[in-house]
Amino acid sequence: MAREICLRQLAVRPRTRAELAAALARRGISEETAAQVLDRYDEVGIIDDAAFARAWVSSRHAGRGLARRALANELRQRGVDGDTASEALDELDETTEAETARALVERKLRTARGEPDAVFRRLVGMLARKGYPAGVAIRAVKDAIAAQSAEAAEFAEQIDADALADAEGEIDR
Repeated sequence: MAREICLRQLAVRPRTRAELAAALARRGISEETAAQVLDRYDEVGIIDDAAFARAWVSSRHAGRGLARRALANELRQRGVDGDTASEALDELDETTEAETARALVERKLRTARGEPDAVFRRLVGMLARKGYPAGVAIRAVKDAIAAQSAEAAEFAEQIDADALADAEGEIDR
């Protein structure tokens, strides 16, 4: 029964060991039986939290544009331990993260309407919700707005990204 539950769960999408253990517990499978089945699945490579974490990071960063902080939170929610998550997140460097932020902003900026300061706030907010640090978000938006038009460039010149990021850091504490 425990094996069937695990296989049905894994047929839908890859799962972490913690997710499978929770599914077994919900179905009333004893901890001892669950541990035996999960240990065996670990042994033969059916469940591999490290591979899951690498695939999750790659997929969610490319597909949703999520930053390291948001991805770390998602992995933690799925029961991936901190060291395994850190290893997977190390594959996503700061340069790649900044490029992704810039691409997200440029895509949203094409359809953005309103005053430059309102657009700026909306775009920085969008990046913040995706887990980007304040400095990365502000710089990405500032650069994209500056490249958009003369009026927007004038607005962007007035933005001190470092000062705003520092102020944002003060608020977060």
